[in-house]
Amino acid sequence: MPQPILYVAITNHGFGHVTRTASVVARIQQRCPEMVIILATTAPRWLLELYIEGDFILRPRGLDVGVVQSDSMTIDQPETLNQLRQIQQQARSIVAGEVTFLRQNRVGLVLADIPPLAATIAHAANVPCWMASNFGWDLVYRAWGGDFVEIADWIGEHYQQCDRLLRLPFHEPMSNFSTIEDIGLTGGEPRYSIEEMRDRLQLKSLTERTVLLTFGGLGLSQTPYHNIERFPDWQFITFDHQAPDLPNLLKITDRTYRPVDLMPLCNRIVSKPGYSTFAEACRLGIPIVSLTRDDFAEAAFLIEGIQNYAEHQIVPPAEFFEGDWQFLKKSPQPPKQTQLLSVDGNEAIAQAVIDYLAS
Repeated sequence: MPQPILYVAITNHGFGHVTRTASVVARIQQRCPEMVIILATTAPRWLLELYIEGDFILRPRGLDVGVVQSDSMTIDQPETLNQLRQIQQQARSIVAGEVTFLRQNRVGLVLADIPPLAATIAHAANVPCWMASNFGWDLVYRAWGGDFVEIADWIGEHYQQCDRLLRLPFHEPMSNFSTIEDIGLTGGEPRYSIEEMRDRLQLKSLTERTVLLTFGGLGLSQTPYHNIERFPDWQFITFDHQAPDLPNLLKITDRTYRPVDLMPLCNRIVSKPGYSTFAEACRLGIPIVSLTRDDFAEAAFLIEGIQNYAEHQIVPPAEFFEGDWQFLKKSPQPPKQTQLLSVDGNEAIAQAVIDYLAS
């Protein structure tokens, strides 16, 4: 039987798509070590290696744009539009190059999160394309109106070529996809026990009031860290290397640690809307404090998701950036739904991929 070869295309946007897809790839690799994994992404190798312990082939390719941002909450729409038009102009040559690569390397399946061109590439190479996501980029662009509407239509045409959508929780309808299978939460899992993590970080005085501030790979500029001084008996943790030195603020500068490794230490996570952070917190049962976000259409579905399935607090940006963080003194709201979300998304996608490539 020929060696199974999987081509994984990851959207060129932030770190969230990378980490959630890498978590799935890690599970595939654990279950099927002989599978050849090719990752088509502009993400740095060090980030991928935080989630994938085995070998993989990194193919540095930007198949889409996502959204151009200066930080995790600040969008540059004009530059996003400029780069999207470049992708449209280069689409034919991008597709041709990847089709040749897929054929030469005898790829058996394309798994994408969620570059539109991946489906077109796969079909031109006569290879099935599966996608895994909770939203499509057409949703985000269409909400911006103007010149983005035509691009959203163009993207929708590519998505319609997808053979199978593995739809993640906290999702929009994703009506461009004809075959949809809903699956459970995906995401990374902590590598260390709570006791080991405490020892590693020398958190001997860890309290029940421990808060992780995490805003994705791009971080968040102008975080009002002075508010931390209002909570001297609380412990705060951040991955922001530029954060000030405060006695109750721990700065994680070691790249070997991921947010999910720190989450079990915390009784609350403060974040912007993001599937990967929300999913990992929900998988661990940790309350989420989320800022709202009106310029990114996915955010409404994410916030609705945690309101339904997680202990939560929803905080307007002004209250976070300009207020005194009194929301931390309030108890999180209980989830609206009583049933729990399935957390077997990694396993479900891995099993489906392995079964297909073994057939």
